[in-house]
Amino acid sequence: MNRYTSICFVVFALTLFSCVESTSKNPEAESQSKEQIFEKGTRTSKEKFVGDVYMNLLVPEDSIYTTKSGSVTFEAGSRTNWHYHPSGQLLMVTEGTGYHQIEGQAKETIVKGDVIKVPKNVKHWHGASTDEAMTHIFVIPNTEKGASVWFEPVSDAEFAE
Repeated sequence: MNRYTSICFVVFALTLFSCVESTSKNPEAESQSKEQIFEKGTRTSKEKFVGDVYMNLLVPEDSIYTTKSGSVTFEAGSRTNWHYHPSGQLLMVTEGTGYHQIEGQAKETIVKGDVIKVPKNVKHWHGASTDEAMTHIFVIPNTEKGASVWFEPVSDAEFAE
C-alpha cells in the first residue's frame, strides 16, 4: 500500500505542477502587448499629408451610421494638411506624441490617452512630433454633411513654431 500511495502522490504532484502557470517573464507576450491595436494600414496620399502617414479605415462612411472612423499612424515629423470637418472631429491618441493646432492658436502637444474634440468648421492640423511617431483614432460624425475639406500643407516653418 505504501508503494501505491507513493506512486499516486508522485502522479498527483506532477499533474499539479504541470497545471501551475509560470510566473517568469514571457518576452513574446511582452512584445505583443506593445503592438498597435489595429494594423498600420496603407500609405496615404501626398495630396493631403506631409511625410509618411498610414491609415487603416475602420468604419467607412455610409448612409446608415453616417460616421467615418480610422486609425492613422504618423511617422516622426509627418502631419495632415490644414483642413476642417463640417461636423467636427474626435481624435483619440493611442500611441506616441504629436501636435494639434487650430488656426490662429498655439500648437499643442498631444500624447497617448488624450482626446481632442475639434469643433465643426474649424481649420486645424494634427500629426506626429518632430522626433516621435504618433497614432490616433479619428471619428468624423454626420458625414452626410461632408467628411473633410482640405487646404494647403502645413509648412516646415508652421510645424516648427
